[in-house]
Amino acid sequence: MHGVDALDNPIWHALTGPQSSVAEGGILAVRFDPAISVFAAIPDDAPDASWAALAGLLGSDAAVLARDTIEVPGGWNLGFRAPGTQMICEQPIDGVPDLAPLEVEVLTAAAVPEMLDLVERTRPGPLLPRTIELGTYLGIRENGALIAMAGTRMHLDGFTEISAVCTDDEHRGRGLAKVLIARLVDEILGRGEVACLHVVTTNTPAIGLYEALGFTARKEMDFAFITPQ
Repeated sequence: MHGVDALDNPIWHALTGPQSSVAEGGILAVRFDPAISVFAAIPDDAPDASWAALAGLLGSDAAVLARDTIEVPGGWNLGFRAPGTQMICEQPIDGVPDLAPLEVEVLTAAAVPEMLDLVERTRPGPLLPRTIELGTYLGIRENGALIAMAGTRMHLDGFTEISAVCTDDEHRGRGLAKVLIARLVDEILGRGEVACLHVVTTNTPAIGLYEALGFTARKEMDFAFITPQ
């Protein structure tokens, strides 16, 4: 698969490629505009100077790194570290349930307060007020309330990441996530790309859901939440 190695360091290849317009930094370290996302990255074969450059870029801010392996040197505070699983999907999702009369809607900036509230309650991963600018975010409402959502976040050559997949606890088991993910996968495949996502390895229910939808595990990843000392 062309360019698949870029997935070993997806944030770097997104921010130095298709999403460079929302990047800060240079050849030694990059991060998303901090109002948009908490992710940052250093090159594939990062010299020691990259960590110093990343510290200068972040200042007192924290950032999340996600790549195949992360060796955090001295001079950093490690807020948490977790193993992750990177998964990919290269075909449409079958057996999508009919949720009529519920409908899928494209979420806009007006829905951000509701999105943040849903994320706060369900904890799918970081979402900031301007994260919605990174891609398509879809939602499902019932009686006017946002009860499920999913969106696209990182974009690198040949791949788009699905993220923020979450359903209100009271509405789980209805196939809402499957409907949203299937719609996003169709959009991604329609561009000739491959869908990918990242999930904490210990979240076995989520991994089971994604496998049932046709995602396959590609690689174990390392997630680290760090702050310069």
